[in-house]
Amino acid sequence: MPDPAVPPTPPVLLTSLLAREDLSLRRIAGPVDAGTVVHWVHTSEMADPYPYLLGGELLLTAGVHIPEAAGSDGGAPGRAKPRPGDYFDDYVSRIVAAGGAALGFGVAPVHDTVPRALVAACETHGLPLLEVPPQTTFSGVARAVWQLMAQARLAELRRVTEAQQSLASAASRPDPVPSVLRQLAQRLGGWAVLYGPEGAEIAGAGRRPGEEVASALAGLAGVVRPDRPAPPSGAAAQTGSVSRAHSTGTRPGEPEAAPSRSAHGPASPAGHQPPTDPGRPAPTSATDTTAGLHLAAYALGAGHGFVLGVATPQRAPGDHTVVSVAAVLLSLLTGEQQSGTGAARSSALVRLLLGAPPEEVAPLLGGERWVVVRARPDGSGPADAVAASALGAALGSALVDPAGDVVRVLVPAERAPAPLPGWTLGVSAAVAPHDWPAADTQAARALARARATRTPLLRHGPRPALADLVPPDEAAAHARTLLAPVTAHPALTETLRTWLSLHGSWDRTAVALSVHRNTVRQRITRCATLLETDLEDPDVRMELWFALRHI
Repeated sequence: MPDPAVPPTPPVLLTSLLAREDLSLRRIAGPVDAGTVVHWVHTSEMADPYPYLLGGELLLTAGVHIPEAAGSDGGAPGRAKPRPGDYFDDYVSRIVAAGGAALGFGVAPVHDTVPRALVAACETHGLPLLEVPPQTTFSGVARAVWQLMAQARLAELRRVTEAQQSLASAASRPDPVPSVLRQLAQRLGGWAVLYGPEGAEIAGAGRRPGEEVASALAGLAGVVRPDRPAPPSGAAAQTGSVSRAHSTGTRPGEPEAAPSRSAHGPASPAGHQPPTDPGRPAPTSATDTTAGLHLAAYALGAGHGFVLGVATPQRAPGDHTVVSVAAVLLSLLTGEQQSGTGAARSSALVRLLLGAPPEEVAPLLGGERWVVVRARPDGSGPADAVAASALGAALGSALVDPAGDVVRVLVPAERAPAPLPGWTLGVSAAVAPHDWPAADTQAARALARARATRTPLLRHGPRPALADLVPPDEAAAHARTLLAPVTAHPALTETLRTWLSLHGSWDRTAVALSVHRNTVRQRITRCATLLETDLEDPDVRMELWFALRHI
């Protein structure tokens, strides 16, 4: 039986049509399959409707085409010595061969009842047969189908819109990639996984399927990966699997091709993958069915070899669109955000490693003045590499260093950082390349104050001060002498600096340093003892703050 040419409208369940009380349709023959769907309605009184059917129709007839002899001996027109039931058997078999979904027989004005031979033929060939009562017109049945299609389409659009909003919200979280995968798995009721360029699983969400399905999905990801490596052996021997790859003409966001329309022709036999001609570009998506689960793989658009894979127990209308939205978001999150060309950055790195000063390589990176941003996620635990990359993308720079609990980003000064949901940021003043180390220190202090004051973003604000009247060399010498008792203990120096910057607040200093408030008290008391001074005196605090700025 040929696959139906699926229209761009959602199908209607036959059970939904039978549930319409205004139609009073009754199933009198054929299988009771809750999954039977109708794609459109067609009325025909032809004895052989096959040439006029596309597949998936509810075919309506009043039996005008049935010859009188068929009611008694079943003979068909033009046939010699027909046998009983031959006409209806031929008629129903042609509908089934054309891919018809169901047959509706209208009672009156031609026939008072549905012919028994037609009922028997539908039972034999497994075609649902509906009795259409006299008060129900064929146009009324067609209108009901269109109404159900419109309702299904509205529900699909609402579902897709809600999914788009939830996926976009997930992409803005501090852990965007795992959040998008979790939301996608929840929306599809299955498993979502991101594969790296080498085929390894980077992140996944949802209930992980068995090893057979996981291996098949990994093999499917290899089909769409740009370099198209050979699928793993586990994926190449899936019994009863059907693999289909969609050509590069299908892009995320476009309607998915009908299951029977494959870029590689008919469904591949079990255990065989589509051919991988090196001269032909890899498809952008591929589907497969293994162990009763529907698999799909999508090549992410950044072209770096990342692949999104999903495994679901069923395919619902709109699933392809939802997965395509997730693929677009993941493409943005995993793509390389460039502030210059990759070659320029590589050249800059090599020059730095070979001893070139920062001011010499800075023009290769796209700017002369820069700010250093230190960021820390609001949640518990450090940010992973993908979250750090997403942060760099949001700040407009690919120069990202996920250093432990803190992510450092070097940003051109003309791109003013803005507060970002899920992150606390400390931003330095704009400086020339030779002052990058000092700017990093400024960003660190700004981040500490931002965390202590629960401010999403805090900038280091340089301004003229009385301290600038003292020559830097003299100020540095005085600072070294004054702070000599505590500079041998970095923890004491940093605690004193943070405590003074937060106006002597024990609690906020503890938050900024991630220590207990009693630890802060002990360290400050130790500083006062070593410096032999009263830290409650504002003049003492002012002098110490002045000195700390020069070490």
